[in-house]
Amino acid sequence: MTSSVRDEEVPAAPPAGPQANTVVVPADEDPVAAAGSEVIGGPPGRRALLGVSWWIPARFLALVVIVVSVLGMAQKLPCYNAAWFQPGSPQYVHACYSDIPHLFSGRGFAAGLHPYVDRIPGTTGDLQFLEYPVLTGLFMQIAAWLTPGGGALQDQERWFWTINAGLLMACAVVAVVALSRTHRRRPWDALMFALAPVLLLNATVNWDLLAVALAAVALAWWSGSRPVWAGVFIGLATAAKLYPVLLLGPLVVLCWRAGRTRDLRALLGGAVGTWLLVNLPIMMANWQGWSTFYVFSKHRTEDYGSLWLILMQNRGVGLANLDTFIAVLMVLSCAGIAWLGLAAPRRPRVVQLAFLVVAAFVVFNKVYSPQYVLWLLPLAVLARPRWRDFLIWQACEVLYTLGIWSHLGFVTGPKQHGIGESWYHFAILLHLLGTLYLVGMVIRDILLPDRDPVRWDGSDDPSGGVLDGAPDVFVLGTARRLREEESYAGYAPAGPEAWLEEPPAAEPAAKD
Repeated sequence: MTSSVRDEEVPAAPPAGPQANTVVVPADEDPVAAAGSEVIGGPPGRRALLGVSWWIPARFLALVVIVVSVLGMAQKLPCYNAAWFQPGSPQYVHACYSDIPHLFSGRGFAAGLHPYVDRIPGTTGDLQFLEYPVLTGLFMQIAAWLTPGGGALQDQERWFWTINAGLLMACAVVAVVALSRTHRRRPWDALMFALAPVLLLNATVNWDLLAVALAAVALAWWSGSRPVWAGVFIGLATAAKLYPVLLLGPLVVLCWRAGRTRDLRALLGGAVGTWLLVNLPIMMANWQGWSTFYVFSKHRTEDYGSLWLILMQNRGVGLANLDTFIAVLMVLSCAGIAWLGLAAPRRPRVVQLAFLVVAAFVVFNKVYSPQYVLWLLPLAVLARPRWRDFLIWQACEVLYTLGIWSHLGFVTGPKQHGIGESWYHFAILLHLLGTLYLVGMVIRDILLPDRDPVRWDGSDDPSGGVLDGAPDVFVLGTARRLREEESYAGYAPAGPEAWLEEPPAAEPAAKD
């Protein structure tokens, strides 16, 4: 049976399960991957298998990420040479903008100030201190310490960007290795992350790759049935960027469905404890400095990349109660995703629900900076490992990235090189449609698990850790209705006996 047939036809029952110690080669099951492999001589051979040679997937993927990262640095060369330091639009016209060199002096690092403790000179309002979470501030401070002093300020800013670029490349390597070990039978899916065009374009726009790497490591620990360490790295990732806290919601829902309360407590304890351990010293040192990130985020209005910017610019006036609108939409989205997690005929995979939650946050957020696509990148790779869908989404995101730089070049330059407001709105819509397309494919895979590229061979949840193959304990909706029907057995990852019998009346800890 070909991969195209598997993707379009729904078999009566899933296969018994994958063979042990086998590695899935995308070129064997994905038509786009098979066609692309011809560029490098055809599908992988014996040296691509785990444990056969020194060139195991993790090392090869790390090398690919390094090459892509270096190409991304080369793409920033026009800005490195001059455009960052010229007024107006050159850095946007060359599509090489980065926050990093500008914030070296703009946030006091050039003057030797310490984030969160020292007030930034000449600032008022919400930005008197560094507006980044604590772990990102530490990352920036380490890069500042490594930046050579003396000489012209522009030379120091170049050094600051170069050092940060090297550290962020290391974060990308950590992320791709973690992804290759999350789906242990599918390490080559991580090649989508390594070759992603947005990684080349946006890796050094800001410091988001730090949180992305920590979140990827958290998923790898969870897939290895180590909930405490998964919680530790979710706590660290949330201390670097806010979005990783959203990963806890899907894990709560799926652990509830499977009755894995002990593992859930370990996860939450690790996450909360680690986040407090990182943040408490800064809270006690200067509460105002620590809270700047949260206050600034709350008071922010409609900004670039968001659906709300289109509405505001079309109306000619800002939206009142924007935070309320976003909160309501996020609550409704999370409620719908939670219902899907509890009512789907077969328990969704962890990364599927995680992708949906972060995608909802991205779609409804009041700003969408180009580097935010990196948040979704590892989740998309794990949730829907199909090159066709991945490339469609990536094409939309690349066009959005080029669109925002072109629009900023239009509005900041005297010659108005770039695209105007209407075309920029179109670029935003492309980003939204690309994200929603991938959301639709993931939801389809949840409702029709036989079309899930990960599950068609009988796998349950390779990244699910303690949830992989676990029977259900609490279900709602369709899953509850099917529980008493013979057809329910067709969705069971652990065999019909484990799914059809009533769960024993025992303490939650006994279910673990």
